[in-house]
Amino acid sequence: MVKVAKEKSLYEVIYKAVRKIPKGKVASYGDIARFCGLRGHARLVGYALHNLKSGTKIPWHRVINSQGKISLPKENGAYQFQRSLLESEGIVFKEDRIDLSRYGAGAASKKRGK
Repeated sequence: MVKVAKEKSLYEVIYKAVRKIPKGKVASYGDIARFCGLRGHARLVGYALHNLKSGTKIPWHRVINSQGKISLPKENGAYQFQRSLLESEGIVFKEDRIDLSRYGAGAASKKRGK
């Protein structure tokens, strides 16, 4: 039971960090993990976001992979939904990739020259 309680509280820390991503910006799973003091646990961020309920107010769509891509499979309707949410915030895709030096809010953008 302790493990479940600890996981739930970690998820809340992750959700709090995701809420801080400004509209029109993105962060990588690794950026969020590092921000939360969970270096090396990018997958945990993915698990936390996967567990969100439909219709959540947490801007999960602003979290992408470190290559600037949406991690969901293209044939999944959720891929297009995430992309449309990002585009509605003014984020531009070039060949299915987001320019992290322009739209990145986290460390991944800093590595690319911002």
